[in-house]
Amino acid sequence: MSAIDQVFQQLRSQGRKAFIPFVTAGDPDLDFTADVLRELGKRGCSLCEIGVPYSDPIADGPVIQASYTRALERKIKLREILGMTARVSREIEAPLVTMVSYAIVYRHGLEAFVREAKETGVAGAIVPDLLVEESGPLAEICRREDFSLIQLVTPTTPRERAVRIADASSGFLYCVSVTGITGERRSLPPQLLENIAWLREQTELPLCIGFGVSQPEHVQQLAPVADGVIVGSAIVRRIAEAAVHPRDHVLADVGRYVESLMAALNPDGAA
Repeated sequence: MSAIDQVFQQLRSQGRKAFIPFVTAGDPDLDFTADVLRELGKRGCSLCEIGVPYSDPIADGPVIQASYTRALERKIKLREILGMTARVSREIEAPLVTMVSYAIVYRHGLEAFVREAKETGVAGAIVPDLLVEESGPLAEICRREDFSLIQLVTPTTPRERAVRIADASSGFLYCVSVTGITGERRSLPPQLLENIAWLREQTELPLCIGFGVSQPEHVQQLAPVADGVIVGSAIVRRIAEAAVHPRDHVLADVGRYVESLMAALNPDGAA
């Protein structure tokens, strides 16, 4: 059982839902990324998702793309990111998950990536550009190492294919709420709840919903049907303010924002 499995097992036993924030590694620098992760852990987040910057990101909107560009301009490397996770993972309870392109994993070596990520406190990886037809080798390594391989199902994924993706995944299934790219939205599509209900019948994996989730009203809408919610662009946009505002003020703003969403997700307390 992976660390992510343990988190969801505990949350389910308590009738609670996971709040999963996303941050870009190295924007504005790795020291501040570490500070943000510590703040998120202190606020009681269930898991923390760390984006590994990539020059050709899949499905990321302008806010996250811009954060990747800023980090890449600093020549950030995977080994530096894992060095940061090694430090932070010892200080916070929330397991860390990477959002990473398969091109990076493949170039690093599948076995080496999983082994080194796990050694530095990372509990799983979301690999958005890994085709289910090509996921077998990495999925097998992840199963052997109790390292979660989290894959995405979108509103346009054919249902037969969605089942195959769920079968190849572990930890949780990343359910994309909208067609298109990441980013803050005013409302979520009405068919989302129907899609989640169908997925619930196909897999025992926890279902976590991301893309477009940014307001307490969104979280309240999703809480009855999701096992967790993922919030990225709205957090990354606030972190970007560290380039022009005092960092302690930015940390406090991120913390307050996250707490407002967590209160909507689990009204009786933290996630």
